[in-house]
Amino acid sequence: MPEPTKKDDGQPEEDGSIPKKLSIDLPNDSDPESTRGRKDSVWSLGDGQPPEEIDKQIETPPLSTLLIEKPQSGSINVGGDINFVAKVEAKDLLRKPTIKWFKGKWMDLASKTGKHLQLKESFDRFTKIHTFEMHIIKAKENYAGNYRCEVNYKDKFDSCSFDLEIKEVSDGSQNIDIRSAFKRSSEGQDDAGELDFSGLLKHRQGREHKQEEVPEVDVWEILKNARPDEYEKIAFTYGITDLRGLLKRLKKTKKEEKKSEAFAKRLEPAYQVDKGGKIRLVVDLADPTVELKWYKNGQEIRSTPNNRKYIFEHKGTQRIMVINNCQINDDAAYSVTAGEEKCTTELFVKELPVNIVKKLEPVKTTVNERIELECEVSEEGAKVKWMKNGVEVPTGVRSRYRVKSEGTKHWLIIDDATKDDTGTYSLMATGGTTEAHVQVDLKPLKILMDLQSVTVLLGQPLKLNCEIYPGNVPGRWYKNGQLIQPSERLSIIHRTKNHSLDIECSTIHDAGDYTFVPEGYTQTLSAKVHIIDPPRVHLEALNVPDDTVTVVAGNKLRLEIPISGEPAPRVVWMKGERVILDSGNRVRAETFADHTCLTIDIVEREDTGNYKIVLQNEAGEDTASVKIKVVDIPDPPEAPMVTDVGGDWCTMTWELPRYDGGSPILGYFIERKKKQSSRWMRLNFDLCKETTFEPKKMIEGVPYEVRIFAVNAIGISKPSEPSKPFIPLAVTSEPTMLVVDDVTDTTVTMKWRPPDAIGAAGLDGYQVEYCIEGTDEWILANKELIEKTRYTITGLPVEAKILVRIKAINAAGASPPRTTQHSILVKEVIEPPKIRIPRHLKQTYIRKVGEVVNLVVPFVGKPRPKVNWLKEGQPIDQTISIRNSDCDSIMFIRKAERKHSGKYELSVQVENHIDTAMLDIQIVDLPGPPQAVKIEEVWGNNVALDWNPPKDNGNAPIIGYTIQKADKKTMEWYTCIEHYHRTCITISDLVVGNEYFFRIYSENMVGLSESATATKDSALIVKEGLQLKIPEYNDRDFTEPPIFTQPLINTFAIAGYNATLNCSVRANPRPKVIWMKNKITIIDDPRYRMFSNQGVCTLEIRKPSPFDGGVYTCKAVNELGEAQVDCKLEVKGGFTFFELMKRGVPLHLIDKYMNESKTSEKSESEKKGSI
Repeated sequence: MPEPTKKDDGQPEEDGSIPKKLSIDLPNDSDPESTRGRKDSVWSLGDGQPPEEIDKQIETPPLSTLLIEKPQSGSINVGGDINFVAKVEAKDLLRKPTIKWFKGKWMDLASKTGKHLQLKESFDRFTKIHTFEMHIIKAKENYAGNYRCEVNYKDKFDSCSFDLEIKEVSDGSQNIDIRSAFKRSSEGQDDAGELDFSGLLKHRQGREHKQEEVPEVDVWEILKNARPDEYEKIAFTYGITDLRGLLKRLKKTKKEEKKSEAFAKRLEPAYQVDKGGKIRLVVDLADPTVELKWYKNGQEIRSTPNNRKYIFEHKGTQRIMVINNCQINDDAAYSVTAGEEKCTTELFVKELPVNIVKKLEPVKTTVNERIELECEVSEEGAKVKWMKNGVEVPTGVRSRYRVKSEGTKHWLIIDDATKDDTGTYSLMATGGTTEAHVQVDLKPLKILMDLQSVTVLLGQPLKLNCEIYPGNVPGRWYKNGQLIQPSERLSIIHRTKNHSLDIECSTIHDAGDYTFVPEGYTQTLSAKVHIIDPPRVHLEALNVPDDTVTVVAGNKLRLEIPISGEPAPRVVWMKGERVILDSGNRVRAETFADHTCLTIDIVEREDTGNYKIVLQNEAGEDTASVKIKVVDIPDPPEAPMVTDVGGDWCTMTWELPRYDGGSPILGYFIERKKKQSSRWMRLNFDLCKETTFEPKKMIEGVPYEVRIFAVNAIGISKPSEPSKPFIPLAVTSEPTMLVVDDVTDTTVTMKWRPPDAIGAAGLDGYQVEYCIEGTDEWILANKELIEKTRYTITGLPVEAKILVRIKAINAAGASPPRTTQHSILVKEVIEPPKIRIPRHLKQTYIRKVGEVVNLVVPFVGKPRPKVNWLKEGQPIDQTISIRNSDCDSIMFIRKAERKHSGKYELSVQVENHIDTAMLDIQIVDLPGPPQAVKIEEVWGNNVALDWNPPKDNGNAPIIGYTIQKADKKTMEWYTCIEHYHRTCITISDLVVGNEYFFRIYSENMVGLSESATATKDSALIVKEGLQLKIPEYNDRDFTEPPIFTQPLINTFAIAGYNATLNCSVRANPRPKVIWMKNKITIIDDPRYRMFSNQGVCTLEIRKPSPFDGGVYTCKAVNELGEAQVDCKLEVKGGFTFFELMKRGVPLHLIDKYMNESKTSEKSESEKKGSI
């Protein structure tokens, strides 16, 4: 970017070969008010706004949210690159927005692009975002300052200010003169001599404040000796912004170099004094009698008696003006006149640094609250600058910010805080800076009344309203994501907490999703609006009488009916309860934009009926009916029913045809035939007007069938289905031999014989009736016919007398009744009890321990006998369940024990009659081991053993013994003999040189004893005739604690398939192996099998499930110590408790599932064990 240049008259150079130069070092928004109104404060101009227009008030259009990402302030070193990015969301924009980049307030950077400044823009079609970038390349020191980005779209406007700081790379500090902090204007202006904070503070940024004094530099001398093209460089080096005023004074100074006649010694070109100090301005007159006048900024300074500010002294030809207590307003251009000559000078008042005494404190508040930032400085009336995020805070009349000062204290007041007031606020004084962060948060949004979805009829007013807190929060309305703007028929109202949107007359286009977005909040309120118009069927367009359409069978019918409604209604054609689809082949319904159509390609008789049209949409429903009449021959009647049959006749009835063909039925024709024949014979030649008929002259016992023809004006229908075959039959004769079989207090049982003459109709069953003596009413005892010749009449009153009769029923009807000759007294007859013991209970009933005992003992007796059980004369145990009925008694033991053995007595009593029976029950168990097993004698390769029977025989006789032997070296047991009955035995064929131990199991009908009794001593088999002299050896100690030579390995198993865990251990003496799961010992669990052979330990898990997974431990223990190894088993497949919980299965179902899994596994293991 080119360096800034300027000519003496303030106009830029014009040369066709030289491009226009751009100056980035321009006044920014942080300049104090004292310099904004001075026309000579801008010394380098581009092609933008002239300096005379800087002081004009710029009216900014109202802001709206366009920028979704704003440029951020940045800091780079000299020669570095920086990129500023602004993003605009284009979802609600119809075209690309306009963006402008400015430096300061007026310089447009669009025409200044080049190798140091580049402007770029791009658009993302997926995210709908415009991206605008400003690249500054190889930045220079004068590029620093305030920049602004403005975005415009139609009536929308948004802007953002940001700062660029350029850091110097050189280490050496720059020496500046205090005069570089001052600005000058032409003589006589009111603001002459005001302090330029931007010049003073500009050189204070980026370097530490140093306490040592900086040597003063005489800028006047430098400017006098410099060439005109070096003025700008000198002004930039020493921070002079009022270069125009200095050059004017420099020209006057050069013109007055001629020798004066009135002054022997003129004033110095410039004087400098500290604030509060005293300065002496001295001139030497050539003629002491000349009248002398002093001026300040063109106004004469007069001496008054009470004014000690200015003191005038005379010392010979010297005239001295002393200025006491110099203040900032004394910084001005002073002149003295002697006659016609004039001498001028400049007085610079150097202000001491103003230090920060009390720093700003952070503030955290909410919207609409009052914010006060307080700071205290070291000097009263000191001028300070308030900044927000590095930009000066505007404090004009229309500004939201108020600045207040009292003594050394300064306040920045924001009466009604907004979220935009969040930022870092700083107070800048000449002696330092203090800053604090202000956080303004939105008040929590409370939705007092949410938007409600509405459905509005077309043309009716539409109103959406909601209430939120706080009430002063504005918002925007959107429809389907598009911003809503007020119009003549649409109004948006905001009254305190209430926000409403009103539409006078709704249209179809007003339907959609409406959203209210409170400004500054992410929370939104949404509602749906439906515009509806009730549907209507225009049936009058058919122009048919009574809405009835008549059509001949076999023709094609196309029926079109106009419809209307909004939204487009859903049309359903129905015939009865059946919906007619548009995909039908012969009959189909089609719907178009303005009408609906019913098409029947080939009309059939079944198409006759009422067709219903149903229109539905959100506004309502409309229905209409159209009747279609198809003219045709009638349907055949249903198969006729034969209601009554005689010996050679029958009575038949039938129903009207379902479809009369569209014409009334005139009558019927009836035909009949024998079942075995195919020839039908018409029975009537004149139409039968009724639906009943009585055919005659039929042969008894021959099956017949009948059928019907319906006749209307169109013709004769097809024949009906034949009736069920029927046979003309007569009733049977009455039953015979009716007698009483049994009588109780409430029942009577009767027996009889079949009728003598049954006939061709056969016999379907019997009907039993009874009559109480003294009445004439016969009561039916059986609701359904019975085939047996025995029946019990129940529910009779006690000691009543009844008569009973029986009728035989067949297809022809009921036979004449057979009645008892005498009345029957309803009273039970006593029958002595009798126990009928089953054959298998007449001998001893034997069961094993743990098995189920279920004994059923039948008996007879009337009335119901009393049953009693005793065991050896005592009441039976409570663990035995007894269930009695009228005819038997059941003894049930769920799990038999040996204590249940014994003799049980069953007694059955009816009044004074008693019958008893004895049952012998024996519960047997495994026997105990034999006693006192010992080796009686050893000779050759034979050993004689002797023992005593076991102390406990298991409640069953001992049927034998099993003898086993084991070599001392291996201690592996082998069976020598089984089912041995005696208590002594000789074992032969033993190996010479081996030493044997023996053990014996006892056996009864249940099985072998659980344990065996072994011999305490061993038997050594020695070869006869040889005497072996065994040398003496020192026994080596082979004992050692358990050591696992092969550990367990982590294993994966599949649910339902057996898994094994293996490891090997070495120890002497032989260790005891213990298996554990999750630190819990596995004992007597049928799901696990444990093996140990030659030091190899195996755990088999039968059909594992997911809950069998875990950490398994094998622990080996002997007298010398113990050792253990672990592994992890994971079972894949099935469902774990955690998985079932995640699936939302209730706890009682999970418990049931787990119990069933365990039960199934246990049952499988028991089956395997029984096999």
